[in-house]
Amino acid sequence: MNVNQVPAQPALSQRMSSFKGLEIRYERSFLLDLTSLETAAQKRMQQFVFKDFTSIQQVHSLPGFRALGSSKIFYRFTLDHYLVSLEITGQVVKFLRLLPKPEL
Repeated sequence: MNVNQVPAQPALSQRMSSFKGLEIRYERSFLLDLTSLETAAQKRMQQFVFKDFTSIQQVHSLPGFRALGSSKIFYRFTLDHYLVSLEITGQVVKFLRLLPKPEL
């Protein structure tokens, strides 16, 4: 691979980036969930997670954002027809899972 080329998909390992003083991490389970999506959904999720997420002002403004149970560090939000789980500890936001919303 040429030094100037960027892989189309992230490697299946924890990647980190930083914005607005926050460190963003991706669990291996999240990346595996992402790569298992159909192409259109995968592209939409990649766009949000790796690009659009860095432009949000507050994570609490994400659609359907709420704590998981009584937890103070585990949260989830909805994006299209998927649930995204996060771990937020101090200045670290870690994407944990990306799962289809259950049908009710």
